[in-house]
Amino acid sequence: MRRKSHIVHIGDLPLGSDYPVRVQSMTNTSTMDTEATVAQCIRIIEAGGEYVRITAPGVREAGHLAVIRNTLHRSGYRNPLIADIHFNPKAAETAARIVEKVRINPGNYADRKSTAPKTYTDSEYFAELERIHARLLPLIKICKEYGTAIRIGSNHGSLSDRIVNRYGDSPQGMVESAMEFLRIFEIENFNQVVLSMKASNVRVVIESTRLLVERMAHENMFYPLHLGVTEAGEGEDGRIRSAVGIGSLLTDGIGDTIRVSLTEPPEAEIPVALNILQACRLRISKPEYISCPSCGRTLFDLQTTAAKIRERTSHLIGLKIGIMGCIVNGPGEMADADYGYVGSGPGKITLYKQREVVKRNIPEEQAVEELINLIKANGDWKE
Repeated sequence: MRRKSHIVHIGDLPLGSDYPVRVQSMTNTSTMDTEATVAQCIRIIEAGGEYVRITAPGVREAGHLAVIRNTLHRSGYRNPLIADIHFNPKAAETAARIVEKVRINPGNYADRKSTAPKTYTDSEYFAELERIHARLLPLIKICKEYGTAIRIGSNHGSLSDRIVNRYGDSPQGMVESAMEFLRIFEIENFNQVVLSMKASNVRVVIESTRLLVERMAHENMFYPLHLGVTEAGEGEDGRIRSAVGIGSLLTDGIGDTIRVSLTEPPEAEIPVALNILQACRLRISKPEYISCPSCGRTLFDLQTTAAKIRERTSHLIGLKIGIMGCIVNGPGEMADADYGYVGSGPGKITLYKQREVVKRNIPEEQAVEELINLIKANGDWKE
């Protein structure tokens, strides 16, 4: 079961366990280049992205988000925008008046890296927490006034010296870094908060996120979670690492929004994210095909046939079709399918509607068309 969380309002697309797992990506253009950034936002949205994140390294870029937002609105795109902030509280405070959500990194929002390691006494440590609290107050006040959400995004590669000194460069440190900020938000009665644990190491992502869920539950907190493997890479490597990291947590019931981070155009991330959600049976955005790898028992050209069936049925979103080489495992393994196409003898195909045989021993050259007719006869076909 999906972990229950309270709802965070991000524009017109609320986030949390009462809503679908949201898909997002991030632009890689210069924020000051309005034309390029808007064009990339539109490509992300048209690919299926629901939230779009844009970097705002300084106050100038944060202010320019208003130009980007207004240009998108004039073009008919009103998806929520997220400002990505590092190091610069003033940029966060500016962006929070413009966009629907601001992402801050607790490792560098108020803390700084130093060249010389420092050991903190308890009194020094808690004095730093008081300083962080004071630094966050202006942002919290603005977010309350403008209805802006915040993501606390812990990154494995940017933990503060203070956290590393006490907890190590570890999942425990990542979690405590986020919890420090979260406790401040709770003190200030601000609950429009999302959290994330990001790392390029898949095991660190999984361990730190599970630990965060455990820690929040212990403190009676139920905030929604953003999932992702940062710097996942490109091509097959990036897709596999993202699928393992994000998918493992989703199948635990953890996660409310995901971003697949690929070294590719950002719109390429969206189909991967949707495929991960479909594999986890959380969001259905295309048909699902259950097909065997084939073996010596296979009684027809499985690969060619599967391609033909995909070509004819790729628009039937949500339909599950089993394509199996023989009757040894076919009927059982495709029991979850809506329709089945199973080899039953040399050149012969048997069609199923769920678990029931509908037509036996159809000549192979007619079987794909007969499958289409069967889908139409049962009212599952769409033009």
